[in-house]
Amino acid sequence: MNILEEIVGYKLIEVAQSKGEVPESALEQEPFFLRPALSLKRFLLEAERTGIIAEFKRQSPSKGVINGAADVLDVTTAYANNGASGLSVLTDGPSFGGSAEDLVAARINEVPILRKEFIVDPYQITEAKAMGADVILLIAAILTPRQVKEYTLKAHELGMEVILEIHGEDELRHINDFVDVVGVNNRNLKTFEVSLETSVHLSSLIPSGMIKISESGIHSIADIQYLKRYGYKGFLIGENFMKQPDPALAFMKFVAALNEASV
Repeated sequence: MNILEEIVGYKLIEVAQSKGEVPESALEQEPFFLRPALSLKRFLLEAERTGIIAEFKRQSPSKGVINGAADVLDVTTAYANNGASGLSVLTDGPSFGGSAEDLVAARINEVPILRKEFIVDPYQITEAKAMGADVILLIAAILTPRQVKEYTLKAHELGMEVILEIHGEDELRHINDFVDVVGVNNRNLKTFEVSLETSVHLSSLIPSGMIKISESGIHSIADIQYLKRYGYKGFLIGENFMKQPDPALAFMKFVAALNEASV
């Protein structure tokens, strides 16, 4: 069993437990549920922003603990105040050290927030809305094309947008006209090897007109400039900042260098 299969296995158990403890009708009574969502698509296309979706991530299955001391409010606020086009907040606990409370804390920021989660049930989409998320992630590797469409339509009914994450040509069939953003994950979720060439290869195969973002393995200004040449509008970056003693400062320095390179 690979890491992804292990995560899906315990995620199904988690969701079943959550459904028993908190029905969807209760989630719909949460304060954030009626909050109008922000559009990640709009923020990604705003010229004055960086295109960076800055991620708060304490740990990962491949790297272990990345930064166990960082404060989610301090870090995400620095991200938001210094040009992030969006925030990504992990809510998976066992593998990534995240929680719903992290996303709720980050919600003070007025930029779109992605609930970074392994969604295997429509219940989690309602959960995301109740937490204050603006965007959900659907991972092609763990869903059927039919599920992707069904879950996307549910997200839209709740006012949220969808990033569909793909890893290879075999997952292109999961893309449908309702998906808001296509994300290419440069990390193979089975082996956890990373290569930006995954984004390069898939760039011309993704339907024209789709907003594309690249995820994982982005470490430098040169990486962003390289990916922009292949039509990418967004860049999900987490570990590059989170592995530093002060992720907020690391992000500010990175954005300053990016802005200087753009002059």
